[in-house]
Amino acid sequence: MKGERKPYESRSKMSTLKLNSLLDVTKAINNNASTKELLATFEDTLREKLNIGKLALFNFNETWECILTYGLKDEHEKINVERDLLQHKEISIIDNNNDFSFEIIIPVYHKNQPLAFVLIGDLDEDKLELSPVIKHLPFVQTLTNIIVVAIENKRLFKENIKQIAMRKELELASQMQNMLFPESLPKTDQINFDAIYLPHQEVGGDYYDFIWLNKNEFMFCVADVSGKGLAAALLMSNFQANLRVLINHTSSLTELVKELNNKVMLSAKGEKFITFFIGKYNIQTRTLTYINAGHNPPLLINGKTVSLLRIGCTGLGMFDELFSVKEGLVPVKPDSLLFCYTDGVVETENEKEEYYGVQRLSSLLKKNQHITPKQINQHLITEVFDFKKDRPYVDDIAIMCGKFSMQLESENTVVA
Repeated sequence: MKGERKPYESRSKMSTLKLNSLLDVTKAINNNASTKELLATFEDTLREKLNIGKLALFNFNETWECILTYGLKDEHEKINVERDLLQHKEISIIDNNNDFSFEIIIPVYHKNQPLAFVLIGDLDEDKLELSPVIKHLPFVQTLTNIIVVAIENKRLFKENIKQIAMRKELELASQMQNMLFPESLPKTDQINFDAIYLPHQEVGGDYYDFIWLNKNEFMFCVADVSGKGLAAALLMSNFQANLRVLINHTSSLTELVKELNNKVMLSAKGEKFITFFIGKYNIQTRTLTYINAGHNPPLLINGKTVSLLRIGCTGLGMFDELFSVKEGLVPVKPDSLLFCYTDGVVETENEKEEYYGVQRLSSLLKKNQHITPKQINQHLITEVFDFKKDRPYVDDIAIMCGKFSMQLESENTVVA
């Protein structure tokens, strides 16, 4: 009959439609179309070419969200994906007695992981001039898969760019942070110091310093900001700058620590604090004056005697004002060993969830006090690494080891 469309003509028309739709989507992806543009292409195909009257597209991006709707009022807002859709593994026709105003659910999975769900309704099969629409739903499923994966790839690409930029910023921050540490530490017949810093991340909140005051006196310190990462590193850099300035304005450790507390309060506003040990040593009198502001007590070792340097005050930034600050005064005997550290050392855990602890640290130092500070530090790091085995470091690590009035040992001395 004239004007009557043959079945093969309808099939040919639909095949051409599908092919053109895929070409349109592929072209949009290759042209780096935005997510909005990709969804517009998807909507045009389903609305204008397949005559699907209503649609809701749910996509998973950390949480389920509806990223495209048309032909709806608020029906999609009543849908909970986990409750209503996750049980559908295959294309499903919805019972008319259901509360949904949709007719078909099309799930999109990748390796058993749900990526998206398409809900469609108001299908106009007469306009398609085809057999029932259900035969063409796999095409809708395939097209959805392509669109959803393209959107996900765009998101991952943006995240990757952000991560690359962040890594570069962290590398720069790490370089800047390394500039805070002294370029070299003294190694003479009278004093020999060595230090190691291992940040938990690329930057961290531990800090050590060594500052000559005059030819007979120097200050040294170790500090630790609560927390880790960039925020801790920024606070510590500010702290180091304040310390360097204040040292030039006062010779009193008590005044210095009180003013540093004020600076930390202004910078951290009570949200973080800093534990801090500072010592001032006089080479001629062989005396060490120090204040321990809530820090892990350094160990002073001479022979079999181990002293913990505890005297001081609370951590900096804990209280608006430090009302009680005490200074410790210690005579330093020849061949004494002083070891300062942050809690990342003693709080390293092994597979039994045991801490490395102060006792193991003290034993190692007493056993190896005849070798150089550099060798002691290297030996400690090796022992801590062997102690934790495959468990990760949980915090930044800073260590500073010093010896007083002794000839430098050979760096090749064998560890006992």
